Amino acid sequence: MNFIDRYKGPVAYFAHAFYRFIQLTLALTVCGLYGMDLSSADQANESLDGRWIYAVVTAGLAVMIALAYLVPLSLRIPFVFVIDTVIFILWIVVFGIFGNIFIKAEVGNDPGWKKTQRMKNSVWVDLANAVSWLISAAGMGIYWATRKRRSLFTGRAIV
Repeated sequence: MNFIDRYKGPVAYFAHAFYRFIQLTLALTVCGLYGMDLSSADQANESLDGRWIYAVVTAGLAVMIALAYLVPLSLRIPFVFVIDTVIFILWIVVFGIFGNIFIKAEVGNDPGWKKTQRMKNSVWVDLANAVSWLISAAGMGIYWATRKRRSLFTGRAIV
């Protein structure tokens, strides 16, 4: 009995669903953090920065995929780890863009210091998103590599 066989069933599904819920929560957090800046720029009739739009679109994709993965049959889709890997790469790009801007930024007494501090914090939420999608990509890859395939009609024969 391998590692995967030991943890099949409802316990595995609830653990998977809980992990996807955490990913969903992190992605919604990024939508809120970056969406605040997009909203304030839109209300001030300023042009919207493409980097912020990219971050919100990436978070939106992560939200949709995390919601789709909450459906129990999503584990049966072949190569689902490829989708997780693509989302991981998108999050790494977001982290690189905003990390380059805000990690070294000084939070002083300027009028925008609260925004700068919020964006410094959001960079670490981006990294948490990237790491969570990397872990899920690795986990789903291991799952698909080690699962036992059964016959189509009876399910008794190992193929």
